[in-house]
Amino acid sequence: MIFLSAVGMVNALGNNPDEVAANLALAHAPGFQRQFGWLTDQTPVWLGQVTGELPSVPTHLPEHNSRNNQLLLAALAQIEPEVSAVVARYGSQRVAVIMGTSTSGISEGEAAVRHHHLHCELPEQYHYQQQELGDPAQFLQCYLGLSGPAYTVSTACSSSARAIISGQRLITAGLVDAALVGGADSLCRMAINGFHSLDSLSAGRCTPFAKDRDGINIGEASALLLLTREPGDIALLGFGESSDAWHMSAPHPQGEGAERAMRMALQQAALAPSDVGYINLHGTATPLNDSVEAAVVDRLFGDRVPCSSTKHLTGHTLGAAGATEAALSWLILTRDLNVPLQDFSQNERDVSLPEIGLTQTPQRLRKPVILSNSFAFGGNNACILLGRLS
Repeated sequence: MIFLSAVGMVNALGNNPDEVAANLALAHAPGFQRQFGWLTDQTPVWLGQVTGELPSVPTHLPEHNSRNNQLLLAALAQIEPEVSAVVARYGSQRVAVIMGTSTSGISEGEAAVRHHHLHCELPEQYHYQQQELGDPAQFLQCYLGLSGPAYTVSTACSSSARAIISGQRLITAGLVDAALVGGADSLCRMAINGFHSLDSLSAGRCTPFAKDRDGINIGEASALLLLTREPGDIALLGFGESSDAWHMSAPHPQGEGAERAMRMALQQAALAPSDVGYINLHGTATPLNDSVEAAVVDRLFGDRVPCSSTKHLTGHTLGAAGATEAALSWLILTRDLNVPLQDFSQNERDVSLPEIGLTQTPQRLRKPVILSNSFAFGGNNACILLGRLS
């Protein structure tokens, strides 16, 4: 069995696990704000942003100097003693680094293009490596002085969930003894304007599973999880993955791939649907995603398992979403937090959706098992099943 030996995170809820846990319990996201200047048409947009001061990328690694990697450093700083201990125990070649991202340092690339437009040359401090999609894992490997497997997964919004799954597989296969997994995505104009061009951005704060939901809010975040075989309180009980190959950006209308991924996670963990205490839904607040996910959850779980989306608190953190929501699940399990509520205070629940167990009143986790869903463009689905063993 694979265990979560340490977890670090930063997102719109806070700059460390203590802040995130406190604000998750209060349903208060200090970094979730209405901002100007991101969209080309100059309309305001709601974004989830990390507000704390971020560590600097070391000067001897200038080609890796991006906000995306600064977000990773902020999460790493919280668990660096545990990572160092694992490296000392097993050796640098026996620790993998598997990251997920969908934007990497594209914001730095955008700034370089603007500079080139004005000055007909790229800025001196710009390196293409900053925005290269494989850079998050390469950067952390260089920073930590590791020599084991290191690669980045980029499958849109399931990227960092896939990174967790990849780390588990490397350990199970005996190729490494530990894996630093997770991911980061920083805000960039390409992603924000891209979703705007698809009419997928919400005009206000997103409202998953609400009647008048109109799209997503994008957020930035990073989350890192240290996976080992060393026994601990929280285990990766199972995972599921599938690919719809149905449409470039829309899910399968009956959610066949999403259902296969959820069933696979349960089967791998040898658990029944009734053994799950909470489902962290993908819940993007787009009309299609929420209706399809609700239908699948209804088929598998009915209304018997509490569930909610936390994207109205963090924003949709794209490639970092899977690891971020696995980290939130870890917090719920380790801090004995209430199950996050689905907020319908501004927009009433969509009663045309099946009666799944959306949480609207405070309640504790009744069973120490959490399923976290991540569904991406192209029908790329990944589900992570975490559980507390003590």
